[in-house]
Amino acid sequence: MLLYDLFSLFCAGQKFFIHAPVILLPPRQKHQAFFDAGKFFFRFLLFRPKLCKIRLFLSLNGFSGSLWHTFLAYLLVNNENAYSRACEIRGEADGTVSRIALHDFAILKKLFDFDFSVLEQSIGITGAAFLTDYQAASGQNGERKLFHVRIRDRILELAAQLNAASDAREFGHAVTAFYRDFGVGKLGLHKAFRVEHTKKGVQIVPVTNIAHVTLDDLVGYETAKQKLTANTEAFVRGRQANNCLLFGDAGTGKSTSIKAIANRYYADGLRMIEVYKHQFEDLHAVIAQIKNRNYKFIIYMDDLSFEDFEVEYKYLKAVIEGGLEKKPENVLIYATSNRRHLIREKFSDKAQLDDDLHNNDTVQEKLSLAARFGVQIYFGAPDKKEFERIVTTLAAQNGIAMEEKELLLEANKWELGHGGRSGRSAQQFINYLLGK
Repeated sequence: MLLYDLFSLFCAGQKFFIHAPVILLPPRQKHQAFFDAGKFFFRFLLFRPKLCKIRLFLSLNGFSGSLWHTFLAYLLVNNENAYSRACEIRGEADGTVSRIALHDFAILKKLFDFDFSVLEQSIGITGAAFLTDYQAASGQNGERKLFHVRIRDRILELAAQLNAASDAREFGHAVTAFYRDFGVGKLGLHKAFRVEHTKKGVQIVPVTNIAHVTLDDLVGYETAKQKLTANTEAFVRGRQANNCLLFGDAGTGKSTSIKAIANRYYADGLRMIEVYKHQFEDLHAVIAQIKNRNYKFIIYMDDLSFEDFEVEYKYLKAVIEGGLEKKPENVLIYATSNRRHLIREKFSDKAQLDDDLHNNDTVQEKLSLAARFGVQIYFGAPDKKEFERIVTTLAAQNGIAMEEKELLLEANKWELGHGGRSGRSAQQFINYLLGK
């Protein structure tokens, strides 16, 4: 009977082989039909890697060992349902949903313990070792594929825990602990996301390769980093926090600081969604998808600024503060910009004010967007002494053996032709030395 359950599970996912005429056959003919289809299924599973989603997906992402166990674990960590969403970040749910989940865990435990050698003997085909003891090819470690190594390793760890579970209750505790520690689905497995338009509408899509930077990688700017950390810490701990605007000179580490925050607080349930200026009309759709989840979300807008003729900022104003719908408590907006007030300001604006009947109203309109960011952090270009400290620190971190006097002399020459003193030009100079 378990064989039928196993095969039916596969067919339900693939949507082929079993059709109404087979289901309506007499018992003996139905058994033969299942047997023939099962034989084809097993051959398909083992010997058609380009078509087999299990083998292709798992092997190409650096998974090894039991692909069957890993596949079931992958399904569990990605399946968003009433139970998994109730447990994400918070822990085990109680009530009726927990008892229903235990029933499902018992079925999954049987599938997890399925002995493929029985299937081999029944059908007369060998090769189950390809599924139960798969060895990834040399260099196939997953780093260059869809999954980050961190995600792959967590799925493999869960698969090992499920394999060691003695009963359905212990099996369920392992799955629930994963939901509590990491979450479920794409929001649980990934740190950062972007917004895309598909046939299904506005979709939140994972960013699979985010730069793993920390705040310690940003030399200097201690006051700015402390303000950013304090606001984010309050947010992830459930206290009151403000939208945050990082502004100042180019190349001073504003975007790096945001990426570092995403890495630092991922384990605390923080997720980051990057939204571009032309996508502001989609903000309501994005927020609708995340407002009832147990994570904390930062909607990130990089290099945010507006020219005189651009009116997209009005959408943003309504989303941040002022619209009828209250912004969810699990959502904040972080933005970076080279402009203090986000909207372009010109000397000619003063002359135009003479024609305005209400001068103050025009000024307030230009300042109203920036005023909605309760925390505003300035990142200024470093002076000569600070720039040299950044260069020497980066050189030491990268193992560059060069006399300090010569290093600083070359660094000062470099910044003159590469946009002036900044953390970015210092890093570019170090990259230049490493590439020589």
